[in-house]
Formats: sequence, structure tokens, C-alpha cells
Amino acid sequence: MRQIAIYGKGGIGKSTTTQNLTAGLSEIGKNVMVVGCDPKADSTRLLLGGGLAQRTVLDTLREEGEDVDLDYIMKRGFNGIRCVESGGPEPGVGCAGRGIITSINMLERLGAYTEDLDYVFYDVLGDVVCGGFAMPIREGKAKEIYIVASGEMMALYAANNISKGIKRYANKGGVRLGGIICNSRKVDNEKELLKAFAEELGTQLIYFIPRDNVVQRAEIHKQTVIQFDPDSNQAEEYRSLAKAIEGNKKFAIPKPMSQQRLEEIFLEHGLIDKNLSAV
Repeated sequence: MRQIAIYGKGGIGKSTTTQNLTAGLSEIGKNVMVVGCDPKADSTRLLLGGGLAQRTVLDTLREEGEDVDLDYIMKRGFNGIRCVESGGPEPGVGCAGRGIITSINMLERLGAYTEDLDYVFYDVLGDVVCGGFAMPIREGKAKEIYIVASGEMMALYAANNISKGIKRYANKGGVRLGGIICNSRKVDNEKELLKAFAEELGTQLIYFIPRDNVVQRAEIHKQTVIQFDPDSNQAEEYRSLAKAIEGNKKFAIPKPMSQQRLEEIFLEHGLIDKNLSAV
């Protein structure tokens, strides 16, 4: 069983990428579970096809207590993909990161990690800024990390910061970075920039997902692209991403950059104006 965590800046498209990626893996016969680690509980909605209808682990605990069956918190989605949402506390109260810890412990207790699973994906909120959100890598649950980024500055700042968290836990938990997934924003020189960024980190640009409006159309219909328009070019891109993850053998402890070096890369690829950088 390969346990994989997907990180990245908020709004970069982690959940959309994860759901389409897992749909692609399911098409080649892989048994997959997706654990949403975001209080918004939107990590599995496209797989389930029902908006935000999934009952979260924390909501179940609040309403039913701990004496529940696995079916209360795990639903089957597209192609039999197993879907779980950790959920979070009431807004303004408590730590959302603790919901991840509670969810994983509950899934283990209820026997969710069955031997027939090929993959477990943890779709994790935003940056590694607290121990709760680092839970999948801190406790050695996820051995592989992929960072979703784009050619935008803040996405790369976040990716570099996430790499610091991975490096911190690499020796203790054996976690490794499997690569950068570019969810394109059509930024100038984007692919070349991401390749240079990944190389500097000591990893690879494992896949470049082009931007296509069919992704938004599929989301409106509450479906993955592979389900909504299986013959589209974008569906093929997600299938290729799935194959890239399936065949990946290159894992590394990242080498995070200094702020100065990161900005030098931006400058080299035209993301920062040379005249402004001299001010």
C-alpha cells in the first residue's frame, strides 16, 4: 500500500488534482482511498458527485460518539474509490489540524486500511504551518509527498516552505518528496520555471497539467473530468499523471532554498522585473 500526501498552497487546485488523479488510478484497476484533511470537507465531492454531502469524521463524533461503523464515515465514490472527510471544529473554535489526527486514528480503529488497498491519498490543507496538518508525514503515515504548484510566486513560496517540513520529518518518518505537480495557470515560462525550481529542490517536475476550462465545467457538474468528459484531452492528461505517479521511482529529501535563491530563480525566469529587483 502506497500512502501519499498532497500538499500545496490554498487554492492551487490540490483537491481537484487529487480527485482526477485518483480517478485515473481507479481506471487502471487500483483500489484507492482518499482522506480529505481540510475543514471545508471538499476533498471528495467530485468523486461522490454530490456536492458537500459527505459526513465528516468530526461531525460524526460530535453527533454519534465513537461507537459507529465504518460506513458512517466512509462512502464509495467514482469507480469504487473510498472517500473520507476529516472535517474540522466549529469556526473560530479549536484546532483543525487535530481533526486529521482524530480521523486517521479512527480509520485505523475501524479497519479502513485493508490489505486490498493500493493507494491512500491524504489531501492536506495549505501549507505545513502546524503539527496537526503535518500529521500524515510527522507520524510516518504518508511516505510519499507530492506538492501541487504553479508558476505563480506565492505557490512556489508555499512549495518551498512545505519542503522545509518534509526535510524536518524525513529522517524520523522516512518520508520523501516524489515531485512537483504543476497545475498550470498559464504564467509566462511556467514549465521552464517549475523545472528549474524542482531541480533546485533536488526533485523533479513529475507532471505538467495544462489549463483547460473543461475542469471548471466538470466541477459545476460535480464530477471529475475523467467521468464528465472521458474522451477529452484533459482527461488524458490526468490519466498520464496517474501513470506518472504509478511508475515513479524517484524520491528525495528536498533541499529548501533560501529566500534570496528563490527570488533569483524568479528573476532568471522573468517573474520579477530586473529593474524592480534593483530598487
